[in-house]
Amino acid sequence: MPDGTSRFHCKGKDLLHFMGCSTFSQYTVVADVSVVAVNEKADFEKICLLGCGITTGYGAATITANVQEGDNVAVFGAGCVGLSVVQGAKERKANKIIVVDINDKKKEWATQFGATDFINPTTLPEGTSIVLKLIEMTDGGCDYTFDCTGNVNVMRDALEACHKGWGESIIIGVAAAGKEISTRPFQLVTGRVWRGAAFGGVKGRSQLPDIVEDYMDGKLKVEEFITHRHPLEKINTAFEDMHHGDCIRAVIKL
Repeated sequence: MPDGTSRFHCKGKDLLHFMGCSTFSQYTVVADVSVVAVNEKADFEKICLLGCGITTGYGAATITANVQEGDNVAVFGAGCVGLSVVQGAKERKANKIIVVDINDKKKEWATQFGATDFINPTTLPEGTSIVLKLIEMTDGGCDYTFDCTGNVNVMRDALEACHKGWGESIIIGVAAAGKEISTRPFQLVTGRVWRGAAFGGVKGRSQLPDIVEDYMDGKLKVEEFITHRHPLEKINTAFEDMHHGDCIRAVIKL
């Protein structure tokens, strides 16, 4: 909890609240700032995805970056967050929406959510880096790039694929503990911007209810992200599914 205490205990030991709120229990205790009232007609088995992944990616495109019509965008990583960035960029009528992922099976998903192009960097010709390829495709570099991988090397590529003078790279992916990012200062001195995004810049208490309404009005894809469902007793299977390339999100039914 924000005050450093826990409200969960088992066999004499404290259990921690992951990210301050999440548990796999039917009843929970969270800080008041972590609670928001939404339309009671919304299906919890679907809008649970709006507690993080979809909202984070969608908000990163529409709020943090504030993508505008005609912008060229590259998204690194075609998981739930990356595909949500794609959805937001499409809504904003971006010009090119290029998805970069090393799994060719994700091309179909990327296209479904609005990507105009898909690149697998491992299949590029020898001597052609993903940075050079993106610069070539966008006549000098992207207006916005988004890292949704948590890989610090990918974060560097995302920055360096931005257009000189105004390109912005948004870091969304969470890197492993202790990892550091690096680039040559020249990349920033020439006008590129490195930014971070938390929850896509969305204000949970005041803005999340409207995002739920957008889903209910058919303006926002949500259930399309759910590829697997499991009962609580198969929760470990659900986590295993997330490691495979055929799963965007697995939902646990309590």
